[in-house]
Amino acid sequence: MKFSTVSLFVCMATATNAFAPTSSSSSRYTTASSALNMATGVERNPNFAKLAGGYLFPEIGRRRTAYIEKNPEMASRIISLGIGDTTMPIPEHILSGLVNGASKLGSKEGYTGYGPEQGIKDLREKIAKVLYNGIVSADEVFVSDGAKCDIMRVQQMFGSGVTSAVQDPSYPVYVDTSVMMGQTGDIDSTTKQYEKIIYMPCTAENNFFPDYASLPRADIVYFCSPNNPTGAAATKEQLTELVEICKERGSILVFDAAYAPFIRDPDVPKSIFEIEGAKEVAMEVNSFSKYAGFTGVRLGWTVIPSELKFKDGTPVKQDFSRVMTTAFNGASNIVQSGGLACLDPEGQAEINSLIDYYLENAKMLKKAMEEIGFNVFGGDNAPYVFVQLPEGKSSWDMFSEILEKAQVVTIPGAGFGPGGEGYLRLSAFAPRDSVIEACERLKKAMA
Repeated sequence: MKFSTVSLFVCMATATNAFAPTSSSSSRYTTASSALNMATGVERNPNFAKLAGGYLFPEIGRRRTAYIEKNPEMASRIISLGIGDTTMPIPEHILSGLVNGASKLGSKEGYTGYGPEQGIKDLREKIAKVLYNGIVSADEVFVSDGAKCDIMRVQQMFGSGVTSAVQDPSYPVYVDTSVMMGQTGDIDSTTKQYEKIIYMPCTAENNFFPDYASLPRADIVYFCSPNNPTGAAATKEQLTELVEICKERGSILVFDAAYAPFIRDPDVPKSIFEIEGAKEVAMEVNSFSKYAGFTGVRLGWTVIPSELKFKDGTPVKQDFSRVMTTAFNGASNIVQSGGLACLDPEGQAEINSLIDYYLENAKMLKKAMEEIGFNVFGGDNAPYVFVQLPEGKSSWDMFSEILEKAQVVTIPGAGFGPGGEGYLRLSAFAPRDSVIEACERLKKAMA
């Protein structure tokens, strides 16, 4: 029996339409729902009601969009020094790894389906060898879709009963996920801090390194170095002090090393596991996002040493593995192939070239802001420049002023916590010509 071309299209159209509701039933349900304005009988998670406004970066996007809608003639002039999103293309060798990973799926011999939730063996081994020089083992490496996602998974593992400490200012994810998990009370409208979170002040006066010893004990201490947003990179001496205090207090240190490849100072550790005794108190989250332009590709990892244990002696990595195997099916096979290419000698050379490019951008931004007359921090071992504003100047007001006068998007320091008020963060991840243009506009607008 033969089908005509017309018959085939009719069958296809019929099959496609079978998945969509008919217009009459759809409109009937819409009308009924609108008339009754019904809600379900499910109570909202009260922890989400505690969250103060929207997440920082979508809010920046909303304000940028509002400005463009009001000033459409300025749309083409917008330069973003805001969100830390890479802009350079993925380099050739690393890209070939992604392409090869995709191509394998098209052959019977190369096809793979579900892989290990913790990551393919070759990638775990290569991360341990190339990035950690063998000081961690492959079975302590958990490959994922990014450090941000892993922070939430870590929170799921710890649960609602822990007390967390965060740098202030800090990457908003640590605080917001703590709130979502029910670890906190309400936010104080005066201090802009959540009850039951320990905020560790990081200021210009203490070189952006917190004095955890002078603060109440926390179960979990979140620490990022090089830091987002301040750009500060902790020294070996500082990290040794932090590890020792965590060990004395029985705290677990969650070390965010997402910007480690930007470290150029040989005296600044790239991993917490370079510190003696860290394996007993620390885990480390990391990502290829800023290494290789994988912000949209999505590939990260978390290292949890076998020595790290809960109070009852249970290995922490055992429970984290349970989270991964229950709530995650593993990073994309294609992406993990790209990750392997990142760790080849050719891939490492390409990453170094990318990092040098962005660090040069940071150097230019730092110089421009200093020439304007600001006190500026970061930008040496990090892709972020942290600008101290004149006393009494609101960071959101400065954000708006720069957007209006120079059409440059920045990030107000207050978005990273109350300790960030009075600062602006500039990202070095823009293209070089945009950075050059932004520097000229900023000098002109803020002179």
